[in-house]
Order: sequence, then C-alpha cells, then structure tokens
Amino acid sequence: MYPRLYLSIGKSKIYETALPTIPVENPATQEILGLLPNASRDELDAALEIAEQSFSEWRLSKPSQRADILRRAADLMEERREELAQIATLEEGKTLRESRIEVGMNIGLFRFYADECEKIFDRVIERADGRTSTTMKVPVGPVAAFASWNFPLGNPGRKLAAPIAAGCSVILKASEEAPASALGVLECLIDAGLPSGVAQLVFGDPDMISRHLLASSVVKKVSFTGSTSIGKHLVKLAADDMKLTTMELGGHGPVIICEDADLDLALDTMVAHKFRNAGQVCVASTRFLVERSVYDQFVKGFVERTKNLVVGPGLNESSAVGPMANLRGRERIHAVVSEAIEQGATLHCGGAPIEGPGFFYQPTVVTDVPLTATLLNDEPFGPVAIIAPFDSDEEALLEANRLPYGLAAFIWSSNRDRRHILGANLEAGMIGINTVVIGDPDSPFCGVKWSGHGAENGPEGLAACLVTKTIHEL
Repeated sequence: MYPRLYLSIGKSKIYETALPTIPVENPATQEILGLLPNASRDELDAALEIAEQSFSEWRLSKPSQRADILRRAADLMEERREELAQIATLEEGKTLRESRIEVGMNIGLFRFYADECEKIFDRVIERADGRTSTTMKVPVGPVAAFASWNFPLGNPGRKLAAPIAAGCSVILKASEEAPASALGVLECLIDAGLPSGVAQLVFGDPDMISRHLLASSVVKKVSFTGSTSIGKHLVKLAADDMKLTTMELGGHGPVIICEDADLDLALDTMVAHKFRNAGQVCVASTRFLVERSVYDQFVKGFVERTKNLVVGPGLNESSAVGPMANLRGRERIHAVVSEAIEQGATLHCGGAPIEGPGFFYQPTVVTDVPLTATLLNDEPFGPVAIIAPFDSDEEALLEANRLPYGLAAFIWSSNRDRRHILGANLEAGMIGINTVVIGDPDSPFCGVKWSGHGAENGPEGLAACLVTKTIHEL
C-alpha cells in the first residue's frame, strides 16, 4: 500500500539510493513504512533554478489553462480518494474517515481556485486629461512553501493550489513524517498536465532547507503552516530580502458555552471536534469556558462522551481517535497534563499513554487547571480538553482573549444578540457560532496575533500570491 518515496525536482524523481535517508514510521504500529531521501544544497539549488525558469513561462499561461489543470487534478483526487486516504492514515495516524474528508477538502479547494483564477481582472480608469490608469494583479513569483504533518493532504493542497492558480511556481517542503501524502497530491497535478518544474517537492533537514531557500533571491514569497515559534523564525529570515509572507500558525481555541445553548448538540459536536486527529489540529477547541449554571452538567456530559470514544489504529473503521503522530508529541502532552495535575488540576478521565505499540494517548479531560499551568498557556496540540466555569460574558471574553494566540474560537448560544456580541469581541481570525465548520474553500483561513497573518482559502488566498502594479498612460 505504501509507495516508494522520492524528491520531485523538475522532471527528475530522486530516490533513496542517491541520498541520505530518514525512516518514515507508522504511528499506530511503529513499523517502518519507507525510507525518505533528504535533499542537499545541490538539490535545492537545482530546484531554485528550475523554479525561476518555470515561473517565466507559467506566469504567461492563460487562466483557462491553469483552471483546466486544477479541475483535472481535482477529478484525479476524486478517483484516488481511497488510496490517498489510506496513505495519509498509514503515515499520520488519523482515522480513515478523517483522511477521506481531507481528500474532499482538497477537491473542493482545487475546484474553487480553478474558477477563481479566471476572475483575475485588470481595472482601467479613463481620466479627463486623456490618461488611462490600469491596475493589474500579477503573480508574485516563485513561492517557497512549508507544510506541516497534521493535515498531510490538506496542507500540501493549500500550499500548491493558490500559487499555481495565480501563475506562480512553487517549491514545497512538506513534512518528513507524512511525505507520501504530499507526493500523492503533487502526482495528481502532474498527471493533470502541470508542466514540470512549476511545482517541486523536497524533504530533508527543515532548518537547512528553510535557510537555503529563503536566502535565495529567486524566492519572492514564503508560505508556512506550523508552530508559532518556527513561523517567527521564518518571518525574520524572509525580512532580510523583503519577501512576502503568509503564516498560518498555532492556536489555543477557546469555546464559550452559554447557558442558553443546546447542550446536547454542543457536547456531541465539540467532543468529536476536540479529539479529531488526536487533538493535533491548529483550530482545535482546547479551553471550554462554560457558564456556571450549566457547568456541572456540561462537564458530566463531556466526560461521559469522552470515555465512550474508541481509540485504535486509524485504518480500523471502528476507531474514533487514532494515535498521536509521533513520540515527541505524546511525551509532551503527557508532561503538560502531569504538570497541571501536580499543580492542582482535577483529572476526570485519561491522562496517560496507552500501553503497547503505537503512540496512543488516552483522551483526557481536566478541570480546575491553574492559570500558571503550561497547559493553559501553550498550545496543547494533543487529546486533552480543559473545562472551566465563567459567571459573566466579560469574564469569558477576558479569558478567551488572554493568550497571544488568535486562530479559531467557538460560541454556543441560542441568543442571537448575545452570540453576535461575543463574536464581535473575540480576538480570532475564524469564529464558529453553533458550528465547527470553519474551513470552507471559499472563505479565508487565517489568524490574528501570534496565530499568523495573511490568508489561505477564498479569494484572499489567491490574492496573497499576487502583487499589484498600476500603469498610467497618456
């Protein structure tokens, strides 16, 4: 089931026999799936040269050509949905159901950008003095893109679709922990007719690759999905050459549960949302702020539902929660949960690794977590839910906005005025009210504060790969 791994540079596929390798591990079994070649500076230099050459041609392509390729790539993803989903589950660990949904996310995004790239229009103003002013949107240039492992299909899809639609070339550095998924997305584009070199894919030492690509004047834009700390580092590197940046970084999603909410619907929805992909989601709900009058009822319902979740390998159709993607993530989540308990937090369920092969961790619910605990201040990125009461909307907003993160937030209330006031005052780039569906292809996916800047998805994601110039003519 698992394909042979390679670097994709221009027309060449560079396999493990030519370069040093790192093993790719199945997080459910810890078996080695394959060996991944690591790019050296020589491969990166070749990719940069090809990206520059291919951009000079691709930027002149017709929008209809780009649209046709994106649509055909989406059709190929539809045909290969099960194969792509199984690969993603094998190497990242999430359930097959989640991986199938992720393929669908890419299909929708590619079809959206196929339509959107045919809407890049010039604006012409005819002036009284006989001049014309023509404002044009043109592709920014070669893009260096970096995709994290937690959405092994969706993150590469976002990094490739918008630049290609805009007329840019892309060098994508995808995760070494989920490489075959990214290769599968790229292969759909190449098989759909994307000219060689317009999109290339490399793997290897993240620090070396990022420093080498960002030091090159060939790269005009940087797009990154990952942790806030690494995002800050890349922004500093990009600033040396004034490269444009799009940063989709970490979060610590607050959820405000009002006493007038449909509690059963909120519980059914939020427990599933909290523990999808074992909590390894940047827009995951983490801090549940519950109005005191329904606090005990909510905690009881949340714990009961959490205990009923089936934890197991993602390839098992019965599994609701798969393993964590790697050992370091499991060790970290256990450390911060243990620290919180030592500082006085109440453990209701979970709180420990699951014995046996794989990186499984028990779905965990804690209350009474002190504000000094790491768990309440740093992004958990794991299967743990923190629940706390509030007595007023002002108190709930104060806690929700306390942290420097501002990616996603959620509100549950049946009172239209109340939820809209709360939504207007939450400091987040995306807010779900009585829903957790916030990643539609036609809407911007973005954060504020330490959660990043710029946007992916929507017209905004395409605009982020374009620059504006105006020509005044008499």
